[in-house]
Amino acid sequence: MSAAEFDLIARFFDWPAKHKLNRLSVGDDCALCCVPAGHELAVTTDTMVAGVHFFETVKPAFLGHKLLAVNLSDLASMGAEPFAVTLALTLPRVDEDWLADFSAGLRQLAERYSVDLIGGDTTSGPLTLTLQAMGIVPEGLALRRDGAQPGDLIYVTGTLGGGGLGLKIAQGYQSILPEMALQRFHCPEPQLKHGLALRGIASACIDISDGLAQDLGHILAKSNVGACLDWEQIPLSASVRDYIEQTGDWQLPISGGDDYQLCFTVPPEKQHQLTTDYTRIGVIEAQPGLRINRQGKAQTIQAKGYEHFS
Repeated sequence: MSAAEFDLIARFFDWPAKHKLNRLSVGDDCALCCVPAGHELAVTTDTMVAGVHFFETVKPAFLGHKLLAVNLSDLASMGAEPFAVTLALTLPRVDEDWLADFSAGLRQLAERYSVDLIGGDTTSGPLTLTLQAMGIVPEGLALRRDGAQPGDLIYVTGTLGGGGLGLKIAQGYQSILPEMALQRFHCPEPQLKHGLALRGIASACIDISDGLAQDLGHILAKSNVGACLDWEQIPLSASVRDYIEQTGDWQLPISGGDDYQLCFTVPPEKQHQLTTDYTRIGVIEAQPGLRINRQGKAQTIQAKGYEHFS
């Protein structure tokens, strides 16, 4: 590591570790963390590449926020409490203003959730951002994809389609309330409090990053079940409803990505334990496949969403 690289890390990413599980962070060959007795370590990694996952003109602070948010969303879907992240940056050149803004967006969200940046790497090349996040969850309480059973009820947090609409607005679509959809697209909010609240209640869970149909499809595949959704029950914002009315594209809320809400299943006998007003959108069935009831008609839908190598 060159002196210049050490200087960049010290100036923009050497934050004092505050979480009790982090014993040694930036400045050594490795970070040192501890996992409390009776807990499991949850680890996730996401990479964002310029021109693939984000427009190169996007504000660096938005990138810092989103890079962390998408990883925290994975931890939320497992019911894990985050405590640390590592960051790998590949930069085409050193732009101190860009780094300052990126670091500020990342740090602001990290401090909200008491997450420490404990290490990483920097190198030269096409702009690529990789973050690894770590969390803890009590043994046996991790939310997984393989526990859904026929008869379980399907719920989601928040509203759907906002992230996908935000992408369309960024690409030029004219919308009412564009600021809300753009905020959902650029700065999604990880549903951590809901993930923690669903421990011991949800039979399966996933975050909606690539679209409801595709991500729910992962639960169905892992659990060897099918599902039927009720279109009229899918929660939509005013701007998404307007988009559907204007375009006829009713599939946006089930195929558009970047929502980062949680989709989870709950056995009927446990639904009374839900303490938040989640939205029930369907039911798990024994028959394989994903179906949707819309305008009084049932139809099979394909689990389409974002795919990196399509």
